[in-house]
Amino acid sequence: MFFDHYNNEHRHSGIGLHTPADVHFGRVAHRQVVLDAAYAFHPERFRNRPSAPRIPEAAWINRPEETPLAIELV
Repeated sequence: MFFDHYNNEHRHSGIGLHTPADVHFGRVAHRQVVLDAAYAFHPERFRNRPSAPRIPEAAWINRPEETPLAIELV
């Protein structure tokens, strides 16, 4: 029950207010299509054209430390 809600309903700020399932299955592009249609149908409801939040390239809970490459090739 918790995992279903967390993955399919809860919107995370770290991934552009999308659900993890939407990001995993590539359904995030659909959000902009819906916003564009809403703006076209009722532009008076918006101050500006809406845009969906961008998805980061990587999202971390505990980001690993970046370490320099320890081996030099001679």
